[in-house]
Amino acid sequence: MASGVKVDDKVKILFENMKTRRSGDIAEEQLKLVLFRISDDGKSIIVDEKGSLQVKDLEGEENVFNKIVSQLPVDTCRYALYDCSYETKDTVKEDLVFIMWAPDTSPIKAKLLYASSKQAIRQVFLGIKFEWQVNDLGDTKDNSVFIDKLGGRGLVKKLEGKEI
Repeated sequence: MASGVKVDDKVKILFENMKTRRSGDIAEEQLKLVLFRISDDGKSIIVDEKGSLQVKDLEGEENVFNKIVSQLPVDTCRYALYDCSYETKDTVKEDLVFIMWAPDTSPIKAKLLYASSKQAIRQVFLGIKFEWQVNDLGDTKDNSVFIDKLGGRGLVKKLEGKEI
């Protein structure tokens, strides 16, 4: 499906900045999560100014996963880009995860628009190997569904520095 919705240039720039970290960047100011929404006129995908977290916003956070999913609005669709840190048996990894948030409580028209516009933003987010589509708040209650997306409990040992 194609909706004709375009991706704003700011989204593209932000993605490139998250994807390519530069030496000298201040680690605490790096983005961990950014939300994107379809503009009020329905013509473009834009950065949701109310939905971002930096590394420093998560310092001292007991459950980073819960903090991340708490940024998703309860009854409105969003796209998100999450810079996920996790550890496997062999190595520490950081991967960008594309999230399509379309809760059951959002209007059907919004869910259809976000679903039909998803390909436009995915084409901008080249190289992302993990995608998590969430339609039910139950999938956000604990990290098990998300960990399955990363490879499962047999592979993933820590998520955001916490044992799982």
